[in-house]
Amino acid sequence: MAIARPKSLTELVIDDLRARIIDGRLKLGEALSENALAAELGISKTPVREALLHLKLDRLVEVLPQRGTYVFRMSADEVAMISELREILEVAAAAAALARNHAALVAAMTGIYEKMRAAYEAGDIAAYRRLDGEYHQAIIDLSGNPYIGDAYGPVGFRIQALRSRLSTEATLNRLSLKDHREMLRLVKARDAERLQALLRAHIAETRNSYLKILARRDVLAEEMAS
Repeated sequence: MAIARPKSLTELVIDDLRARIIDGRLKLGEALSENALAAELGISKTPVREALLHLKLDRLVEVLPQRGTYVFRMSADEVAMISELREILEVAAAAAALARNHAALVAAMTGIYEKMRAAYEAGDIAAYRRLDGEYHQAIIDLSGNPYIGDAYGPVGFRIQALRSRLSTEATLNRLSLKDHREMLRLVKARDAERLQALLRAHIAETRNSYLKILARRDVLAEEMAS
C-alpha cells in the first residue's frame, strides 16, 4: 500500500486560502497582503507567495502590476461566459457519466443528496453549499473523461465561490434542493435528455440570480456615491 505524502506548507496555505475565497471569508476583490497573511499564519512569506501564484493559475487571485494582489472579481459578462462554459462541460459530463458509470453515479449522487437535504433542513448553509459543489463535481468525476475534469477544475473553483454568495438566500436554496432531487430521479431513470435540459435550466437560474445580485450592488454603489 502506498504511503500518503504529507502536504507541504505551500499546499496547506493553498488549501486554506482557496477555502476562504470559496466560502466568502475573503471577499471578491479583497486585497491580499503577503506580509499580513504570513504574519497571520505564523510562517514566512515564501509559501504564501507560492500559494498566491498557484491560486492565480486557478484564477481565484488576480495580480495587478504596481497595484497588488486581489481576490478575483467578476463582471456581468464574465459571469455569463463562465456559466456558458459550465453548461457545456456539465451537460457533456452528465451524458457520459450516465453511459459509462450509471451505478456509481446513482450511488454518489444519492449519498450527497441525502446530506444536502439534511444540511438544508438543519439550516447549515455552509455545509449545503459545499455539498452542492460535491454533487456537481460527482457528475464531472464520473464522466470517464479526465479531460473534462481538467477543463472544469479552475472553472469549478470560481463556480463554488459564486455559489457560496448565492446560497445565503433561503428561496434559492429551496429551489436548488428541488432541482437536485429531480436530477437524481432522472439519473436513476437514465433519462439523459431531460437531465441535460434540467442542468441547462439550473445553471441558467444560477447565472441569472448572480447577475441580479451584481445589479443590486451596482445600484447601491451608485446611490452611496451620489
